[in-house]
Amino acid sequence: MSALPSDAHFPLPDEPPLQLVEGQAPSLLWYLTEPTRAAVDIGQFASTRQLLRAAPSGDGHPVLVLPGLGATDTTTATLRRFLSRLGYDVHGWGLGRNIGPTIPAVQGIRALLRELGETDKVSLIGWSLGGIFAREIAREHPELVRQVITMGSPYAMTDMKHTRANPVYQLLARFYKAGASQPPPEHTRPPFPVPATSIYSRSDGIVPWQGCRSAEGPRAENVAVSCSHLGFAYNPSVMWVIADRLSQPYGYWHPFAPPPGMANMYPKAA
Repeated sequence: MSALPSDAHFPLPDEPPLQLVEGQAPSLLWYLTEPTRAAVDIGQFASTRQLLRAAPSGDGHPVLVLPGLGATDTTTATLRRFLSRLGYDVHGWGLGRNIGPTIPAVQGIRALLRELGETDKVSLIGWSLGGIFAREIAREHPELVRQVITMGSPYAMTDMKHTRANPVYQLLARFYKAGASQPPPEHTRPPFPVPATSIYSRSDGIVPWQGCRSAEGPRAENVAVSCSHLGFAYNPSVMWVIADRLSQPYGYWHPFAPPPGMANMYPKAA
């Protein structure tokens, strides 16, 4: 990813991916069919509402949902309503359109996390670039964060050329202050400080799915789903994973396991 504001101290990670082929971007077919496949994801959500009513309920802790590049809170409204019905104190980021790591966005996320974290630890959910933001702010303030869940977030990507969103990102880069320092590779950094779930799809048409994963560990996992990049926040299998992850009692994190009868919704990891 490109540079962040030099006075923001909120770097985008640049960790080595798992088996990422240099120069590899999602196939043109996956990219061109993104809108159609996203419509299918939305349709699946509508047809599985009865199933999603059985998702585990929440304990009321705060949840902050961050949108992807070029998106607003409108794109995460369906997911946020779903989580609110489960009993969580759910918040959008309230910062307008996510055009990247601008100073107002960086400072605004920090301020919101501090506000929400005054009463309880916050679970962070980020879609694409929003997930990269979520992981970095969790590194800054682990004392305020309960866990991080990312959806199609290429935090392990080595080069912006590997994403179909690169032209948009470069177009918006003029809004970012130059001179930001490049963060060290993830494998040279301290272990990620809070439980983390990385949801990815091998049919992602925007970002390389290999760059959306990290090495698994005692509190880190990768969960494969079948959906489009634009449909992450509407796909029922993604929603179930998020509900399951959020429902875990604080301090008792364990890897995700599909409930009986739903295993076919989750492809085996590559």
